[in-house]
Amino acid sequence: MNTSTFGEKIRQLREDRNMLLRELAAGLQMDTALLSKIERGERKARKEHLKQFADILQISEEELLTLWLADQVYDLLKDDENAHAALRVAEDKIKYGQKN
Repeated sequence: MNTSTFGEKIRQLREDRNMLLRELAAGLQMDTALLSKIERGERKARKEHLKQFADILQISEEELLTLWLADQVYDLLKDDENAHAALRVAEDKIKYGQKN
C-alpha cells in the first residue's frame, strides 16, 4: 500500500529525475516557494495542476489524483473520532452510486 503523500511523491519523482525545484516550478508556471511548500505538505496543490505534474514528471495522472484525493480526505477526517465509520459509509455510497 502506498502511504506517501502527494507532496512526498512529487519530491521523489522530481529528485529521481535529477530535476531542481526551480526547474519543475518553471514548468508548472508556479512560484518555487509554493512548490516547496506543496512538497513539504504545508500547502495543497490545486487539482488543476495535476495534469501538468503528471506530464512533466511522466507519471499517470490517475496515480497523482489518487494521492491528491487521499490527502484531502485525510486532512478532513484525521482528527475525527468517527473517521472510520464515515469512510465506510462514504465507500458504500461510492460503490453503489448513491448521492445521499
